[in-house]
Amino acid sequence: MENLNIISKNYSLVLIIIISLIFIVFGILYSKKYQGLNNYLVANRSIETFSLTTSFVASALGAWILFGPSSAATWGGIGAVIGYSLGTAFPLFVLIFLGKKFRKIYPKKKTLIEVIRIKFGKKLFKLILFLTIFYMFIFLTAEVTAVSILINYISGTSLWITSLIVITSSLIYTLYGGLRASIFTDNIQFIIIIILLLFSFNYLYLENPNEFSFEFIRENKPILLSHNYLPNITAGLTFFIAVAATNLFHQGNWQRIYAAKNNKVLKNSLIISFLIIIPIVFCMGFSGLVAVSSNSEVIPDLAFFTLLLKKQSLLVATIIIILAISLTVSSIDTLINAISSLIVVDGNKVFKFKGDYLRISNNIIIMLSIVAFIISSRGISILYLFLLADLLCCSAVLSI
Repeated sequence: MENLNIISKNYSLVLIIIISLIFIVFGILYSKKYQGLNNYLVANRSIETFSLTTSFVASALGAWILFGPSSAATWGGIGAVIGYSLGTAFPLFVLIFLGKKFRKIYPKKKTLIEVIRIKFGKKLFKLILFLTIFYMFIFLTAEVTAVSILINYISGTSLWITSLIVITSSLIYTLYGGLRASIFTDNIQFIIIIILLLFSFNYLYLENPNEFSFEFIRENKPILLSHNYLPNITAGLTFFIAVAATNLFHQGNWQRIYAAKNNKVLKNSLIISFLIIIPIVFCMGFSGLVAVSSNSEVIPDLAFFTLLLKKQSLLVATIIIILAISLTVSSIDTLINAISSLIVVDGNKVFKFKGDYLRISNNIIIMLSIVAFIISSRGISILYLFLLADLLCCSAVLSI
């Protein structure tokens, strides 16, 4: 992939460090007054509607939204766009009902895995525990890889530098403050993400007023909107099933279900999050339809950026970096704390270690982060691992 070098490596590096430091400072300072294992795992079950909503949205939207939906749209058409947007949001809709039921039947629990152990026994419990950790590790690695490749594309910054800063900064405040720190920084990241996405969509429309429409797509790539185009159906169903199924095993979602102050807060937060996520992912996918209609040779993964960086603006490149780092950190701090919570709560049912399981979980998280750093630093594609994680989750979701 050829670098654009719109901004210098030093400028990019300073920007990444400043953004990461902001999240570290806010995360640590806020969580200092909320110590203890209950705060670390479920935020003392006291989170209100605004914080819970912003946390659900920020955790669900990672750097993948800058690549995935627009890339899928270039070959999967409008069906892939609809499937991706509904698949991303659908788990939150399902959790409106499942979440309330779990909170009622298992009010003192903290993870989905605990409930599986009670209902199905130790053998299936161990399988789903490892499956869940595997999926979230792949998610974490994919996020860091995506943001590293993006910043390398814009500025030529080495992959390992971005990977190291993003992973280290997320580990520092998340391992210290747990779910409290993750939710509080999600509030900040949500505001940044929404403002910058609105700017990006507005910029795209103003720069491409004649192209950003269904009419333009129908004139240049009518097949992408045709109901007779088979991938419109198959891609839509595939993305809906895969994304929806895997996200039901996301421990970060289950932590937030138990962190809600009450069922009313949980229901309202999930409904609002559902309604926010759908148009965001849809617009990202729509940009892919526009990009491939404008240039049939466009690189699918770069469809969104081909439109946004057409004029190679320094301001736009800066906004993309801030947006990408915010999206990445908002999802990986959730993943770090989610994996940690599984080890703390359920680890002693698998590993017979002696000692503090919080400290043990921190050591395991650091080791997993080192592996994620190595993979992301080399830009290794983990598409097939993601597919494997999706397939395993899909095979288990109906039974569970």
